[in-house]
Amino acid sequence: MTIESQEHTALRAAVAALGQRHGRGYEREQLWAEAAKLGYLGVNLPEEHGGGGGGMAELSIVLEELGAAGCPLLMMVVSPAICGTVIARFGTTEQKQKWLPGLADGSLTMAFGITEPDAGSNSHRITTTARRDGDGWVLTGRKVFISGVDIADATLIVGRTEDARTGRLKPCLFIVPRDAEGFQRSQIDMELQAQEKQFELVLDNVALPADALVGDEDAGLLQLFAGLNPERIMTAAFAIGMGRYALARAIDYAKTRQVWKEPIGAHQAVAHPLAQAHIELELARLMMQKAAALYDAGDDIGAGEAANMAKYAAGEACVKAVDQAVHTLGGNGLTREYGLASLITAARVARIAPVSREMILNYVSHQSLGLPKSY
Repeated sequence: MTIESQEHTALRAAVAALGQRHGRGYEREQLWAEAAKLGYLGVNLPEEHGGGGGGMAELSIVLEELGAAGCPLLMMVVSPAICGTVIARFGTTEQKQKWLPGLADGSLTMAFGITEPDAGSNSHRITTTARRDGDGWVLTGRKVFISGVDIADATLIVGRTEDARTGRLKPCLFIVPRDAEGFQRSQIDMELQAQEKQFELVLDNVALPADALVGDEDAGLLQLFAGLNPERIMTAAFAIGMGRYALARAIDYAKTRQVWKEPIGAHQAVAHPLAQAHIELELARLMMQKAAALYDAGDDIGAGEAANMAKYAAGEACVKAVDQAVHTLGGNGLTREYGLASLITAARVARIAPVSREMILNYVSHQSLGLPKSY
């Protein structure tokens, strides 16, 4: 759908108003609590578990509009979008009852652990393993660049178990409480300054009960990708919101900054690049909306292609919008007063995480175009 429904337009306006009240100097905890109270954090989760009964279409609107106001909530990508979706689709009745109401009302937060130091984007090289121990499990391994572990009540960890029939390792998802014995975290010293911190995790023989396993042990790969598609859609929303925020600051400046007779925005050398940045953000949003619609309709294969394309397009559009915004302001674009310089680094995240643009190009060349693999 290329034209938003009245409900989506109303949601967008309401979230934009919330974002404008908080603005660039927002306090994460306050905004998280207010967004939760208004029902925005759990808008994608089932109504029977306290959510809004919507999907990625609605949740992406929330994150985009908060980003456009300068106050994106990164943990929305992780807690309701990835973890909430996986548990809602594949969790047991008990897991849904335990986690979904809290994820929906913001009282519980869940991180997501997939990336490893030596695996990068290759999920087949994940070395975190889970072995059976009586009725339970024991997890051993390492994770890196895991967001918000310090504020999360648990982390959804991607591990691998041995298939009894083939002996091969297969991916599985486990809920690891933050206070589990042997579950250690250390903060990574990032040049990027963000309210959500990044961590390296060590799982040293972490003992878990049988019900820590999410869903079916033999359907782990399906469940994993059911979480990764929302991650890409929400990363696109994050990038589009950031790009819109930077572009809006540049447009305001170009309308009022006067060096010669007319404001600088009257000059095509300033106006045209801003117009191009706007066009590319709008095009990225269309692909994001397509990906969300496909995912919400249950088309995981179609959503996979569209979500990767949306993430790629949004990352590129965001970097270009931020760069042009800073360039429009000149020296002022690098001052703390205007708040754009920090976005130069932040915008790169949309190109790098959760999967690099090169890996997306690999995906499209193989899956969409049918070209052979080189790896």
